[in-house]
Amino acid sequence: MMKTSLKSTRVRISRLDRMLITAVLLLSSIFPVELFSSTPPAPMGHDGEYSGKQGQVLVVKVKGEEQATEVKGTFLSRTIPFFREFRPGEPAGYIGLLGIDMQDEPGTYELSVEVKQGEQAKQLSFNVQVAKEKFTVEHLKLPKDKVDLDEKSTARWKTEQQLVREALAENSRLKLWRSNFVEPVTGKRTGIFGSVRIMNGQARNPHNGEDIGAPMGTDVAATNDGIVRITVDHIFSGKGVFVDHGLGFYTMYFHLSEILVKDGDLVTAGQIIGKVGATGRATGPHLHWGVKLNGARVNPYALLDLPFKNGVAP
Repeated sequence: MMKTSLKSTRVRISRLDRMLITAVLLLSSIFPVELFSSTPPAPMGHDGEYSGKQGQVLVVKVKGEEQATEVKGTFLSRTIPFFREFRPGEPAGYIGLLGIDMQDEPGTYELSVEVKQGEQAKQLSFNVQVAKEKFTVEHLKLPKDKVDLDEKSTARWKTEQQLVREALAENSRLKLWRSNFVEPVTGKRTGIFGSVRIMNGQARNPHNGEDIGAPMGTDVAATNDGIVRITVDHIFSGKGVFVDHGLGFYTMYFHLSEILVKDGDLVTAGQIIGKVGATGRATGPHLHWGVKLNGARVNPYALLDLPFKNGVAP
């Protein structure tokens, strides 16, 4: 059972946020600002049209707004922050990363973007077509106590979920990640993102990450630059690390045998943050790798599939 209280977590969050300005200045002095894209936009309609499948990441571009002081979007009640794009010899624009949640219903939805310039603001509208992804079905056999929790275990699980919600409630306003994401561990994919899981004959929630099988004690690397928001030891996920990459973008690393970082640590892409284990609800050593982008659960491997051209979004 974790000893950390919700009150102490909020204090730590405040301290971490104060560290972010120093962290991003340190990173930006070492690494250039770089952008990425997962799928190119469809032909332009009014302000623009984009399309992608459940679990994918889209890049939305707002051009010709060099004087804007803030650009922010809303998609299916989720806030999409934008950050400035710099291209030598071209007018500055803004980029927004839009995650399509694994359970967003297929259809066409509006992405509303507000562009502020001082006291003035204007609205842009983009169409986003969400396509259905074909997810697999997994049948798992686990010990009964790992699936059906008793009253005490249920209370612990609820407390742990609240602790995480508190820790991740305040999104960092600074972009800490850079291009070239890395796979945290090399191994066989044993649990596929989005798969429908049947545990001991009972249907459960879809798998919201990727399970990568690897030997016990294998190094686990941070997929990109960021700051450790919280470390945990939970009933289901076991020992885990949540890395905040800024602008509502988080990665999670679960079932670790060891955690090698602490809350508030600044990490870089490829840095070892833990060891593969089988803690929590696990039948063998593996890493559960998850991603949340502004509240949307997206496929971690979508990050590795993003096309680059000299580190800048095409």
